[in-house]
Amino acid sequence: MAFRGASADAVAALSGELETMDPRGSADVAGDLFTVADTLRAEGALRRFATDASLPSEAKSGLVGEVFGGKVDEATLTVLRSAVTRRWTVGRDLPDALEHLGVVAVVRSVGTDTGRLADELFAFAQAVKENPELRDALADPVRSPSDKRVLLDSLLGGRALPATITLAGQSLAGSHRTVTAALTEYQKVVASVQSQGVATVRVARPLPDAEVRRLGSALEAQYGHPVHINLLIDPSVIGGIRVEIGDDVIDGTVSSRLDDARRRLVG
Repeated sequence: MAFRGASADAVAALSGELETMDPRGSADVAGDLFTVADTLRAEGALRRFATDASLPSEAKSGLVGEVFGGKVDEATLTVLRSAVTRRWTVGRDLPDALEHLGVVAVVRSVGTDTGRLADELFAFAQAVKENPELRDALADPVRSPSDKRVLLDSLLGGRALPATITLAGQSLAGSHRTVTAALTEYQKVVASVQSQGVATVRVARPLPDAEVRRLGSALEAQYGHPVHINLLIDPSVIGGIRVEIGDDVIDGTVSSRLDDARRRLVG
């Protein structure tokens, strides 16, 4: 989610506050934040009151306490009270920010397993992209949310981290354009929490671990920060590798060189 102006400042400050909290309770806080975000999206009057810059902060903080007190974790309530005292560029940024903070909390809850979380999110996103039946089932508006979650549990239960299952379920919330768009955003959050970049590397066949490590070191040296590599097997590559990191594309594939040769011959 992209935030601008006052909303970007608010999200940065709230993210800093979240980092000071005990990560052992992060999973509960995340679930609360997702629920509150849904409530604010559904209740326009409450959202407008909570983001009205002309109202005293004390009034907005008090309302949050009345509405959500006793229903969410105390740590969550602290985040909410802080959130409503801040300025927001547009009202809808508040629920979007709370959802984003919920994703951050999920990532913090896994401790040192962030690499595994990133890999599992990438693998599930690829499964959704490559399986039209699964993609349609998850996007079907007639299918109930509980039915979709049962489907997710059958696919991921016992195979993935609880955090992966939580975020896979959150991707169904409809706050992103598609499920895969949500999962892509979550991967960026994981990388951000780790102070990493994310590179999608397309190869014709799996790379040995040593080559993956060398590539990661080379990308880190080039971009000035660690880079998490998502390895994608793509037979159309033929040979070589294609690296996509942010808006940059480093194409060293045989298919790319063949295409260049054809263009030169035609030209």
